[in-house]
Amino acid sequence: MSEENKTEAPAQELTINDLGALKSIIDVASQRGAFKPNEMVTIGQVYNKLESFLNAVQAQQQAQPEGAEAAEPAGE
Repeated sequence: MSEENKTEAPAQELTINDLGALKSIIDVASQRGAFKPNEMVTIGQVYNKLESFLNAVQAQQQAQPEGAEAAEPAGE
């Protein structure tokens, strides 16, 4: 095993739940005054994009028929 392989971190996935947690973190931090006024525009833009994305994913999941995500072609 080379030195390069020893230092590599395992690949981590960012999930929809992680994104929801980030949205909550932004909510709490803004309520507690963690951001400067000049930072609020950028934070608000990112927050709005995140919220829109999460809403779209939620709508897509609700529109998907139950069991469709687990369906696989026969024989595989």
